[in-house]
This record gives sequence, structure tokens and C-alpha cells, in this order.
Amino acid sequence: DSAAAFGRLLSDMWLGEFDCVSPEVFHSVLAKRYPTFRKRTQQDAQEFLICVLNELHEALKKVRAHLCQRRCKTSAKASGGSVSETSIITQLFEGQLSYDITCQECRTTTSRPETFTVLSLPIPSRSTCSLQDCLKCFFQQDTLTWNNQIHCSWCGTKRDAAVKATITKAPQIVIFHLKRFEWQGKHRRKLLTDIRYPLSNLDLSPYSSPLSCKDAKYSLCAVVNHVGFLDDGHYTAFCKHSVTENWYSFDDAQITRIPDSSVQTGTAYLLFY
Repeated sequence: DSAAAFGRLLSDMWLGEFDCVSPEVFHSVLAKRYPTFRKRTQQDAQEFLICVLNELHEALKKVRAHLCQRRCKTSAKASGGSVSETSIITQLFEGQLSYDITCQECRTTTSRPETFTVLSLPIPSRSTCSLQDCLKCFFQQDTLTWNNQIHCSWCGTKRDAAVKATITKAPQIVIFHLKRFEWQGKHRRKLLTDIRYPLSNLDLSPYSSPLSCKDAKYSLCAVVNHVGFLDDGHYTAFCKHSVTENWYSFDDAQITRIPDSSVQTGTAYLLFY
């Protein structure tokens, strides 16, 4: 299955005899579940990543549930509950947001939780900006009005509302998707904004609840770059070796050690902290 194919890919990468490996077996297994990726056309790296995470989560939570059944069966029956649907994917990548929604008429506030594995950040500038600018834009208070009004239970009718997101559970690994593709009329276009992002000490505490995490500072561990446009793009990656802390560039079969100064690029599309 997909988890076994992914495991073999990791084994080949870390223990294999070759300088580079092709993920074609894992890709073919995944394509059976997600037919979109069978096509030899341009696909979105963020969409592919979400499919990979979902597929591994589903496969690995079943293994976890099977292993836990004998240990947890009695207690689960006693409590009327079921085995928790967690996996290594949720433990590493899953965070939680809380959306505080305030009625503009009666000022009543309700909170709605939402889990995430990837945060898709808007890009507030056409030329240059920082990752912090993108975060501020994502977490700034917004107003729901007209067709987006909420039904206020206290007022008993639809009202304008203010909504603001807060991180209530920070994941061990946070993934940022930079929303470089946007609709302009009937056409999509790519934003070529040069986004500056830190290699270390990314502080998420301004966007987090006080109890969400003890240490909200993150270090960059990988970057997915997109070069080109909507229909003729090319993906590369920068990854930091977890032991030596050296950075490497991955461009198809070409793998090159790069200096820290080269990690900052105007083509970043996904950031892993």
C-alpha cells in the first residue's frame, strides 16, 4: 500500500546505494488512489502534499488502531468510546486554529475550532514582502458582511460579524503554503513577489494563545520552489540535513550542497518549519 511504498522510498533514500532515487513506485501507488496524479500534466505541489499526508494518515492510523485494539478494547468498551484516530502524521503536522466570531450588533463572541496541516498564506504585496507580513495578513481581524453574515443565536437573525483566528495548538512541524496563484477575472496568474523568510527563530507567539505552546519559535528545514508559470513550471527543493545541518538543493537527479545564503529565494512556494 501507500505507507509501505513510502517506507521503501525512505529506506532507499537513506540506506540505498545510489546518489539519487526515483519515487516512481510510490507515485504509481498514490496515483491509484488519486487519479489526478496519473496525468502527465502540471500538478500543484501543495495539493500533492495534502494528498500524501492524508493517505499516510489513513494508512498509519489503521495500523495504530490495530495495535491498540487488544490493549484498548476493554477500556474503550467501558467508556463507550473508540480508538483515537491519531497517527504520526497528526502528531507531527496537525495544529489547531480557533476562530473568534463576534456579532457586531450584540458583541456576543463564539469560538469555532479548526484543525490544519497546511496554512495557506495570502501575499499582501506585488513586489516584495516578508513572511511576517503574510502571517499578519492571515491573522488580521476580518469582517463578515453581506452574503457572508453569520446567524447570531443571541440576536436570532443574520448579523455582520468580526472574525479573528488564533493558533490554539502549534504543530511540531508547521507548513506554510504561499498563495502565489490567484484568479484575475476568468484567468489564473502567478504572483512573483519576493518573500523574505527567516532560516531560524520564526516566532509564532503573536498569533498564538498563551497556552498553545511553550516555545513557538521555529527553524526552517525545507523549501519547495516553483519556477515558471501556471502551465510550464518546474519544482525544486532545498532541504536541511537534520544531523550535519547542511543545506542541499534537489533538482530532479541533481543534488548539490548549497550555502545558507542560497536558501533565501524569490521562488519559494512551500515552507517547512
